[in-house]
Amino acid sequence: MARTPNPAGQLVWLVQALTARELVEQLGIPVRRAGRLLGIAPSAVSQYVHGRRREGALAPLALRPDVRAAVHRVARALAEHPSDGTASARLLLEAAAELAPLVGGSDPSRAEAVRAERIDRATLAQLRERVAAEQAAVANCMQLAQKARDELTRAIFRQIASDSLRHAEIVASLAVYLESGLRRSRASGIERADVEELIRREKDAESQSSERLHRRFGGVMGLLAESMAADERKHERMLEGLLAEGFPD
Repeated sequence: MARTPNPAGQLVWLVQALTARELVEQLGIPVRRAGRLLGIAPSAVSQYVHGRRREGALAPLALRPDVRAAVHRVARALAEHPSDGTASARLLLEAAAELAPLVGGSDPSRAEAVRAERIDRATLAQLRERVAAEQAAVANCMQLAQKARDELTRAIFRQIASDSLRHAEIVASLAVYLESGLRRSRASGIERADVEELIRREKDAESQSSERLHRRFGGVMGLLAESMAADERKHERMLEGLLAEGFPD
């Protein structure tokens, strides 16, 4: 069975092909560097430049002044502010979203679909960067924990490492849900009454202490005690937020 053409995807490839030509033919950038700017292989750039890769049914759009202007802006941005492949993908998708109404008439749903794809890809790239950063933080904190000479100082770095590891797991889960097409989820397997009961117990436990624990200590001891108080405040906000947004109306 033949695949149904994807106009939005074809438009992205058209912008990429025209940008490759703009970089090489108009801005005089070598093929290898143009490939790095676009995040594609130099051989792909050569094929675009020499016309061995066709742009399909959208090729006539390449002659339009508004398309040429959009491609020129992308090429200039890449040449003047070189970055990684994520940045080039963002620029290409933004240009495709701008030109989407030209595909098959001014259908706003196509433009919206391209914008949604751009947002999702950019968010996924940010999530992957965050996972890597959190994993690096775990390694750094564990090294400092081993370097520390007392248990309380080690506890600080171990706690940060534990938090960073948990953050990495959360971000990885967010990426999985986003890749599956979900941008919003609801609580499952628990009832609103369960959360309300937990909030009540948390408040009862806190009210039994007339003075906050962290006020009795200083230095590293005070920092650890304050971290526990901050966790309690965070738990309260999370549970209240779960009641407000985690259950169907």
